[in-house]
Amino acid sequence: MQELYEKYKRLLFKLAYQLTGSVSDAEDVVHDVFLKLYDVPPEKLGEPKAYLCKMVTNRCRDLQKTARKKREQYFGEWLPEPLSNSEEDSMDSVIRDDELSYGVLVLLEKLSPTERVVFVLREALGFEYHEIAELIEKSEVNCRKLFSRANSKMGINSEEEVHPEAASQDLVHDFIIALKQGNLNQVLSMLNQNVVLVADGGGKVSAAVKPILARDRVVRFLFGGFRKASMVDGISHIEIGKINGQPALILRSNEGIHTVGMIHVENNMIRNIYIIRNPDKLKHVEI
Repeated sequence: MQELYEKYKRLLFKLAYQLTGSVSDAEDVVHDVFLKLYDVPPEKLGEPKAYLCKMVTNRCRDLQKTARKKREQYFGEWLPEPLSNSEEDSMDSVIRDDELSYGVLVLLEKLSPTERVVFVLREALGFEYHEIAELIEKSEVNCRKLFSRANSKMGINSEEEVHPEAASQDLVHDFIIALKQGNLNQVLSMLNQNVVLVADGGGKVSAAVKPILARDRVVRFLFGGFRKASMVDGISHIEIGKINGQPALILRSNEGIHTVGMIHVENNMIRNIYIIRNPDKLKHVEI
C-alpha cells in the first residue's frame, strides 16, 4: 500500500485538483481513496493506475454535484484555489510541464462533471480515448464527442491547440514595475482592449463582486483598491511568485500573503486578470 501511495499520489492529487479546483478537496480525495483501498481485493488491482484514477474520478464527480450547489450561494465570483509550486515532496506540490494553466482551470467551471473528467484526463494527463472510455464506462466515440464539446464550451480551438496562455516572467515583471511606479500609460499599453478582471473575496475580504470589463475600468481598479492593498508602511509589496506553474503577482502584509494575481495573455497583451483574496483559498500558498 505504501508503495502504491508513493508511486501514484502526485498523479492522483493532480487529477483531483484539476477536477475540483480545490487543494483541500484534492488532498481529502486522495487520502479517502487510499483508505478505501484497504478494502479492495488484491485481484482488482491488476492495473492499479487505472483503478485508482477511476476511484478518484468517481469521488470528484460526487463532490462536484454538491460543489455546484454551494457555488450558487457563493458571494461574488468563484475562482479555483491557487497552488504554489515548492520543491518539497508533498501533495501540495504538482511540478509538471503539462500542468493546465490557471486560466484553463477557470474555464473548466463551464463544463459538466463528465466533460471535465474527459478534458482533464485527455489534455492534462495524456490518457488515450480508449483508456478514458474504460475509466468512465462510456464508448470511445462518446468520449471524443465529450472532449470536442468541452473545447467548444471553453472557447478553445482544439485543432490549433489554442489555450489561455500564462503571462511570461518578463511581462509580469514589467507589469509590477508599472503598477509600483504608478505608470498609467505603461499599464494601459499592456492591457488588451477587451481585458477582463475577476476577483474572488468570498465575502470575507473586499473584492469586486462582479467581473470588471473594459480597459479603463480595469485600470481604475488596479490603481485604486488593488494598488492600495499592496501598500505597507508606505511601500508597495507586490512581487513575483510561481503559482500553478506560472508567474503570478503576490501581495503581502506583515501577516503574510493576502492576495494572489494570475495573468493570462492573448497576442502578448493581458487579456484576463484573476485576483484571489479569499483567505480560505490562500492557506496553501507558500512563497
